[in-house]
Amino acid sequence: MSRPGMKLDRRELALSCPYPERAEYEPALHDRIAQGLVNDLIKPALGRFCDPARALRAIVGHAAQHERALSVASDDDLRQEANGMRATLRRRGFVPELVGRSFALVREAATRTIGQRHYDVQLMAGWGLLQGKLVEMATGEGKTIAATLPAATVALAGYPVHLITVNDYLANRDATELAPLYQFLGLSTGVVVQGMSKAERRQAYAKSVTYCTNKELAFDYLRDRVALSRRGSRLHLSLEKLRGHQERGEDLVLRGLHFGIVDEADSIFIDEARTPLILSSSIGAAEEKLQCEQALDFAAQLVAGDHYAVDPAERSVLLTAEGRRQLGHLTDDEHGVWTSSRAREELMTQALTAIHLFKRDQHYVVVDSKIQIVDESTGRTMPDRSWERGLHQLIEVKESCELTDRRETMARITYQRLFRRYIKLAGMSGTALEVAREIKSVYGLDVVRIPLNRPSQRTVLPPRVCASQAEKLNVIADTVERVAVMGGRPVLIGTRSVGASEEISAVLRRRGIEHALLNAKQDQIEAEVVARAGEPARVTVATNMAGRGTDIGLGKGVADCGGLHVILTEYHDSRRVDRQLFGRCARQGDPGSCEAIVSLDDDIFTIHTATAAHVIRKLVDASFDVPVSVYQGLRRFAQFQAERRHGYVRVQNLQLDRRLDRLLAFSGRGE
Repeated sequence: MSRPGMKLDRRELALSCPYPERAEYEPALHDRIAQGLVNDLIKPALGRFCDPARALRAIVGHAAQHERALSVASDDDLRQEANGMRATLRRRGFVPELVGRSFALVREAATRTIGQRHYDVQLMAGWGLLQGKLVEMATGEGKTIAATLPAATVALAGYPVHLITVNDYLANRDATELAPLYQFLGLSTGVVVQGMSKAERRQAYAKSVTYCTNKELAFDYLRDRVALSRRGSRLHLSLEKLRGHQERGEDLVLRGLHFGIVDEADSIFIDEARTPLILSSSIGAAEEKLQCEQALDFAAQLVAGDHYAVDPAERSVLLTAEGRRQLGHLTDDEHGVWTSSRAREELMTQALTAIHLFKRDQHYVVVDSKIQIVDESTGRTMPDRSWERGLHQLIEVKESCELTDRRETMARITYQRLFRRYIKLAGMSGTALEVAREIKSVYGLDVVRIPLNRPSQRTVLPPRVCASQAEKLNVIADTVERVAVMGGRPVLIGTRSVGASEEISAVLRRRGIEHALLNAKQDQIEAEVVARAGEPARVTVATNMAGRGTDIGLGKGVADCGGLHVILTEYHDSRRVDRQLFGRCARQGDPGSCEAIVSLDDDIFTIHTATAAHVIRKLVDASFDVPVSVYQGLRRFAQFQAERRHGYVRVQNLQLDRRLDRLLAFSGRGE
């Protein structure tokens, strides 16, 4: 019932294999039913009587047996110990006794090189990662340091390790800060970020441990698949190598997919899995601009409700029968694409989508007269990404930007299929239990929650729900004045979009409240802004980008005042993102507080529970005292609806990817 070969196998991971990766495995129907029963019934029942994390605690004892001897050893002795473990790990595998010895060695090396000693709970997390699990560690518990334990252990055994995170800043930071630890153990460290050449990427992936982002890894993998083309099997590559033909091997940058540890795994596995990854090439189109201008002009002449319907929840536009007739009348005298009913309806649907479903400073920003897509799950811009099927060009014309060339698809894959190809896969996250079932069914990873190193001192205040957006902005400003200006505590205000962050910033400016603004337009100064967010009386307004992978240290005297106060200004589609933002305060036993100040005008309510939100607004206008439990119920239902829809999109993407793969494989093109 489980996916085969989840344990590291010396034969499967042999370095002589030209491109090691796991063959795709789709369980049979009876296996899926049985696995569903295990996940939905048996495991929850057993979970009431036993703690899954308890089994991981044994590794702490194994490591403790070696701690005293290693602590008094010289640096040279530790290096010899690391060198001696290479053959032992390759020969015996990753048995608990040997892993405990390796973890103790890495812990002592970390103490001497980077001044950080792994906590016992981090040893537990490292053991879980090495077993191929997704470990949930609360924000601030040190996931980055915990990952060095399995990464170094697997790298000492001679297998390439990929540590995958969500952005270039984190990949660069982690590779730089942890390089002394790996170097002490005789391991090399590489980093892959945007803008690197093929030679630089190949050199980075040749290192023992490589830090990279999910997007860079995915597109490097797609480029390798294109280079392998039709003759990409191990047999073909081996025969070419024997014949001395290594030209194609030199086109590859990866050494295969051996062991991958995914940081912020819920964001990558779930939030970003709704969009397939497409490798494309530019194709020129002389009449593209005129065509886009005509499409937007015709779209402006259509009437909502009569000619088309917009569904914000499904993010779709549908032309009505009357709309198709009206479009035919509008394009009677036109030529080219407008003469085909199917083509003009497709183009008109895209034009209406560009007008009604893609908003500036929410879904994209305009930088130097160019459209840059904003990743809604992180708040970051993606300068190298574009929408397909002409949508990007339509938005460029809509915003009067210079038109870029339309792109033609060369290869595509989903994150679901990509990460399932790792021979060994593990993940880390601060928020994953809500999607544990999907992660298990799609990626084959069990989610295990690691206990806190120190008890939490976070104070969660009751949510405040305002009747309008204007009221919400004033309540937020009042709270900032009370907590930061008068109380001297730092405040972090989290928003869903660039536009929302700038609205709050404008209100604070009008009140004379100094603050820092961190959104997709100030991405380059993120490290400096986040580093200072815990200073006394400092106010930071940030999109989701500040909630992932970055640490906020408390300034002098802040803990005595109550610590960092976090304000959530709009519920997200996923409960996990809300929990991630609240996790920015009260880390590692520090004091802190958080609260939600939201409005019934927020998208989560107007899109997913429009009728119920309208009724509650009427009650509020009539001075009826609505209980907090009603708002909480409305929020839970809205997020349930949003998560259900997003889950459906992910399933559809995966199924479409599989169908296309079968079709392309039949035609001889592969992915």
